[in-house]
Amino acid sequence: MTKLSVNINKIATLRNARGGNVPNLLKVAADVQLFGAQGVTIHPRPDERHIRYQDARDLVKVVTTEYNIEGNPMDDFMNLVLECKPTQVTLVPDAVDAITSNAGWDTVKHQAYLKEVIAEFKRNNIRTSIFVDPVLSMIEGAKETGTDRIELYTEEFAHQYGLGNLKAIEPYAKAAELANALSLGINAGHDLSLDNIEFFKQNIPGLLEVSIGHALISEAIYLGLENVVCLYNQKLR
Repeated sequence: MTKLSVNINKIATLRNARGGNVPNLLKVAADVQLFGAQGVTIHPRPDERHIRYQDARDLVKVVTTEYNIEGNPMDDFMNLVLECKPTQVTLVPDAVDAITSNAGWDTVKHQAYLKEVIAEFKRNNIRTSIFVDPVLSMIEGAKETGTDRIELYTEEFAHQYGLGNLKAIEPYAKAAELANALSLGINAGHDLSLDNIEFFKQNIPGLLEVSIGHALISEAIYLGLENVVCLYNQKLR
């Protein structure tokens, strides 16, 4: 079975929009694990606009499954990861002002840098994963960095699938086949949802883990809204 790691960034965004501690990020992290998620993912940015660095520290005692911290390995991020020692660190080349991740690593151009970063994390017994586009040369470059896994950047698949283009899966399937041949573990994430996740899973051999946040939290709102409205009406009768 492919593991589901729930990205809780959007919970932090909602909390920060109002101040205070509602919704309670730590309770949500505990609950998604209770409900069956096999992991929790966070992606702190330098400006801490959603996940705060202190959240990452607080979650250490709450995440009892797999703890995955994503981000660009700048000094502050690396220090945070080395302090928290999560199960996995996922390296993402997002710019400081990026709204969300929008590209994978060029694992050829940045190979020496990635080797150095990955070696430091592995010295601390932290599993490593590199965010990559489904390009065969990037998969081969990832292997040379010494990473344990890759995370396939799935935005283009999700977009094309929504348009009815089922052939959009083909580059991802070929990337997965190569990764398997190179003994690289395979994760995936970005815009995966209830609409497309089953098709994606069926066509990606050796898929170990998906990290899903925006769609999952949005779907939870849609699927739970009727129940909450009914509960309020019961209280008000």
